[in-house]
Amino acid sequence: MFRTPGRLYRVLAIAEAITWTILISALIARAVGAPGIVVTIGGGIHGFVFLAYAATAVLVALNQRWHPGVGVLAVVSAVVPYATIPMEVWLHRTGRLTGDWRLEATDDPRDRRWYDRLMRWFLRRPWVLAVLLVVGIVALYVILLLIGPPGGK
Repeated sequence: MFRTPGRLYRVLAIAEAITWTILISALIARAVGAPGIVVTIGGGIHGFVFLAYAATAVLVALNQRWHPGVGVLAVVSAVVPYATIPMEVWLHRTGRLTGDWRLEATDDPRDRRWYDRLMRWFLRRPWVLAVLLVVGIVALYVILLLIGPPGGK
């Protein structure tokens, strides 16, 4: 399913947009009389997928060797409702999502950088990477829940 960085990025970009729909629908439902728990659930789903998308954007940016500004723009696109979709289209059209995972070093001097070596190590062990990402995302999610919603209650 996620054999290429472009495929993984696309799935998370679409999922992030779908969760915006869930959150916005929950806000509308609460405004017309639904219990507040619908926003709590919709916001929780959206928040988790937002963090997963951001982690994916960083991983793909490193693998594809995007300019740091492009990587930041990819992450920030999740803040604007539905902006991950045009971002994915732009990245695809400009060839930034083309290619495979960089599992092996090449003659490119950039392949000797410590973070490239570390990324290749994790990419060769996708289950370790997946567990690490899930644990990191869950930990950050819990910390954010403990801090509280934006703007307080």
